[in-house]
Amino acid sequence: MVKQYETVFIVTPVLSDEQMKETVEKYKNFLKERGAEIVYTNNWGMRKLAYPIKKKTTGFYYLIEFKAEGSLIADLEVAYKRDERLLRFLTVSLDKHAIAYNEKKRNAKKQAAEAAPVEA
Repeated sequence: MVKQYETVFIVTPVLSDEQMKETVEKYKNFLKERGAEIVYTNNWGMRKLAYPIKKKTTGFYYLIEFKAEGSLIADLEVAYKRDERLLRFLTVSLDKHAIAYNEKKRNAKKQAAEAAPVEA
């Protein structure tokens, strides 16, 4: 059965911008190749960690929201665990309320962006 999930992972800050984008593309392609439909992606950028992980105090956060079979999650998390570039990851299944909340949040963000005055 196809369910909706969101996964957030933290990429080590020692990578260049290009290497970080390459890492993100790797996981987007991983999902697409296994039949997942990517609903939304969001680069949260470099953020300070609550506590040091592998002697790092910052990391690049990235979110991917997708629809897929449940069996894909185990494969995805094994790939995450094998990747030394990732500090942490979390994948959660979204219920109907979380899906509605995420859509509402995205629509509000889109409307705010459209309503913002364009500077010349």
